[in-house]
Amino acid sequence: MMNEFLKPTELLDFEHFDFQEYVSKFHEIKDDLSRAKAFYIYVRDGFLYDPYHLDLRHGALKASSIIFKNRAWCVEKAIVFAAGLRALGIPSRLGYAIVQNHIGVEKLLEALRTHLIVFHGYVDVHVNGKWTKATPAFDQRICALSGVEPLLWDGDSDSLFQEFSHGDRFMEYHHDYGVFADVPVQLMNTEMKKYYPHLFTGEVENTKRFSFCYDANF
Repeated sequence: MMNEFLKPTELLDFEHFDFQEYVSKFHEIKDDLSRAKAFYIYVRDGFLYDPYHLDLRHGALKASSIIFKNRAWCVEKAIVFAAGLRALGIPSRLGYAIVQNHIGVEKLLEALRTHLIVFHGYVDVHVNGKWTKATPAFDQRICALSGVEPLLWDGDSDSLFQEFSHGDRFMEYHHDYGVFADVPVQLMNTEMKKYYPHLFTGEVENTKRFSFCYDANF
């Protein structure tokens, strides 16, 4: 059963030479928990979080392609984290939810026409005999600009919610799609069409400010 969450897939293609190079230094860390925690920080802060350029095309969702980017959105960062964990011998599952950010989302609201962020990605990690959830989306720089502390993950408890101030939450979860052994591309496209139909009808022009790409066959 656990073997399913250690296998490469077409999108979690961690056997690719470039991805093997990407994770190579983490093999030197001896225990799984320390290895997973170090890799979490590496992915979290290795890409500037960018939810304004969304690409659902098949090739763009491959872990071996994403690692060459400087900016990435939550789905991409979760793919890299999940693929890397499997490359390091640590079982992982991909999780998705509908969430709402409460700070600094005016630009995103303009593009998405809703406060809801559909298919926010996180990762379920199996280490030290238990599953816990980790969210590598928000890097230190974007957190500093938003006035929130970056999320830490200790491998012992879920790390999903960021507090803004006085207990107020930066992010609110409205719906959890659950966890998956691979990227549920069909479901992601279906749900985004449901919540953001204007993105699929060409109403929004791709610019430096915001862009959206998808495979027409979905």
